[in-house]
Parts: sequence; structure tokens; C-alpha cells
Amino acid sequence: MANAKLGRPSKEKNSMIRGLVSDLLWFGKVETTLAKAKSVRSQAEKIITKAINSYEDIVKTTKEIKDDKGVKVKTAVSNDGPKKLAARRQMMAYLMDRQEQRKPKESLEAFEARTNGINHPLLEKIFNLYAPKYAARIKELGQAGGYTRIVKLGQRRGDSAEMAIVELI
Repeated sequence: MANAKLGRPSKEKNSMIRGLVSDLLWFGKVETTLAKAKSVRSQAEKIITKAINSYEDIVKTTKEIKDDKGVKVKTAVSNDGPKKLAARRQMMAYLMDRQEQRKPKESLEAFEARTNGINHPLLEKIFNLYAPKYAARIKELGQAGGYTRIVKLGQRRGDSAEMAIVELI
């Protein structure tokens, strides 16, 4: 089903699948037709696997920074290693960027403090939340894959298309 045409030209189909995968990784679940759900599952699992294989690749270095008084201070900085950097760039090329939203009744200062220094919140969520979670699951159960679940909902009114929910387990 991953190569299904889905009734669209390939450029439109690929863009739609990219958007659905981005929404799935951002919100945790997406409701769509069964054919789209199977295509989305395939792509989402590939992205999660790529994150799991590279999320621990971090290089720690020291960097000299001038403080407020103009004095050079050495600070420890952790950068992405080559494997994680390559995976991050591939994900940035594929996924549509989702930006963090202000929560209800959250002040602007609290929102800016929470999102300070995060340029790509979807990628940070994948590497910092999903990758460690599923890596621990692999060690615990001894099986890789199966990070998503498709739940069939029945037929949609109007056109009788088979509907399903794709969700992260």
C-alpha cells in the first residue's frame, strides 16, 4: 500500500503524505482513510527508526564565549555528531515544519522561555521524546518496528471510504 496512487499525481500525493506524517509525529495520531493510513505508517516508521539509530550521536566540545564584561569564558557545548546531523537533515528535508503554539492562558514570557533556542520543535520532539522511548522499548521487548497502530473506524458517510486512525504506540 505504500506505493498506492491515492488518486493523485505523485507530487500532490507525496506532499499529502509528508503533511500527514508530520501531523502524526506532532500530534500523536491522525484520522484519515485506510489507504492513506497505510502509506503514512510506512513513512513514519522509517523516520522513527532513523531517529532511534542516531539519537545518541552527540559530540561534546568546549567553546570560548565572551560574557557581559567582555571576559572570555569556556563553556561546554554538545553538538550533533555526523550520524545524527545527517539524520536530522534528512528529516528536515522530508517533514513539514510545525511550530510550537502558545497554550491557553500561557503568558508570552512563559511561552518564550519554554521555546527559547528551539528552531525545529518537531525534530526536537522526535529526537528527545520518541527516539529514547522507542529505543527503550526495543531493549525491553527485543523487537524493532511496530511504532504505529492503525485502528479501523468503519465507512465514512457520503462516499463510503474506509476510515482509520493512525497513532503512535
